[in-house]
Amino acid sequence: MIISDPHEIEKRSMEIIESRLPAGIPEENKAVVKRVIHCTADFDYAQNLAFSDGAVQKAITALRSGCSIVTDTQMAYAGINKAVAEKLGCAVHCFMSDPDVAELAKKRGCTRAVISMEKALKLNIPLIFAIGNAPTALLKIKEMIDAGAIKPLLIIGVPVGFVNVVESKEAIMETDIPYIVAKGGKGGSNVAAAIVNALMYQITR
Repeated sequence: MIISDPHEIEKRSMEIIESRLPAGIPEENKAVVKRVIHCTADFDYAQNLAFSDGAVQKAITALRSGCSIVTDTQMAYAGINKAVAEKLGCAVHCFMSDPDVAELAKKRGCTRAVISMEKALKLNIPLIFAIGNAPTALLKIKEMIDAGAIKPLLIIGVPVGFVNVVESKEAIMETDIPYIVAKGGKGGSNVAAAIVNALMYQITR
């Protein structure tokens, strides 16, 4: 039987995912794990998503307080549910396409992701970072944390790829900042957006 109702499709999908999850996933992390699997159909995320202690509850507290969210791609920006973010009083930012970011990155010979993270610092407001593509963004965030310039409320570190990816994720996991990280090379902008949405939906649904 073909199911056409979108709410029923999602409900049934989540039931299938729940039935296939391995034992041992902490209950507080399940909504995030299930949402990521829902958007990727990849059950590897049941094992490779790493959560710092209390990361989900700390993120929910941050979102309830109306923090802002900064991401590193327009794709992740598009995937984050803006209506829900607005309901929570949370602004969503992506600076990657800003002309000043491109110009400064070219001048300095670095990635736009690095300049975007520096621009985020200038917001001078409580932030969640949702990084789904650029390991250089994570490395820049780590540099700013070490310098005492910023203390994010949460870092979602799920860049995908082969160069600097694992190292950048491990660097974030060495900090004392709450994190949700996809270990290894898997990840992506869709995963970053799915994690943000999973956290917000726990408040609004």
